[in-house]
Amino acid sequence: MPRAGIVTVVGKPNAGKSTLLNRIMGEKLAIVSPKPQSTRDRIVGIRTTDDVQMIVLDTPGLLNPRYELQRAMRSTALRALKDADVVIYLADATERTPPSLLDAAELDALPHAPVWTVLNKVDAIRPVERQELAEAVPDARFVSALTGEGVDALLDDLGAVLPVSPFLYPEDEISTASVRFFVSELVRETALEQLDEEVPYSLACEVEEFRETGTPVYIRTVLYVERDSQKRILIGHNGQRIRDIGRAARVKVEAFVGAAVYLDLWVKVLPNWRKSDSAIRRFGYRLHDDTAR
Repeated sequence: MPRAGIVTVVGKPNAGKSTLLNRIMGEKLAIVSPKPQSTRDRIVGIRTTDDVQMIVLDTPGLLNPRYELQRAMRSTALRALKDADVVIYLADATERTPPSLLDAAELDALPHAPVWTVLNKVDAIRPVERQELAEAVPDARFVSALTGEGVDALLDDLGAVLPVSPFLYPEDEISTASVRFFVSELVRETALEQLDEEVPYSLACEVEEFRETGTPVYIRTVLYVERDSQKRILIGHNGQRIRDIGRAARVKVEAFVGAAVYLDLWVKVLPNWRKSDSAIRRFGYRLHDDTAR
């Protein structure tokens, strides 16, 4: 009988959640960056095999929020916990024994769904360290989202415990997000790759126009920052940095949409947008008070 259900992946920033989602899906859905907090919203991957449909939710890293954007990110992760049939608590094996999910997420109680502790980045630790972790966290599963080690076995185990159910989505769907969403994320990822530590947390991306009526596809995209000094950094000397970002992003976007693209890239200042309720909603994030905590 077919099985279908939701697997929510949670963990601290930089645990490798987005890399794991991409590995599970066999293609890139979530942006990946060494800079923490690059995932700001829930990314949905739909993996369908012969008799199992697994809806995998990649979530923002668990952190102590300091402003509205971070509160929205935390709320997104907590809502995803409530939706789960199985929770994957992903932790970085290189940081040794992880705290419990209760402590990491500062929860009053564990979610209703079973929680599986999965230690990632085992390719980066020594065998003796792996053995120590296995003794310290005997129920943990070990994977490397980067190399794929242990991921197939994890998927087999997950598929066996998902609810018996008809598929929840058509078999050819791989995500619930729009093309515009993925384009904006690819542009933001490219900017993150080329920026220093000052700007990334203040960076937002919005696709204002997506026109497929001609060739190339016309996509007008705006990168928002919070201060004029950040705008100057993003544009670069004589506009060189934003041109470099645009060229690199266009290659990614063309590969994603499967067509030639004219990427019309702009930079604007939206002061203190990360602390603004209206700006948070504008960029598609749900505020922490939009749902019960």
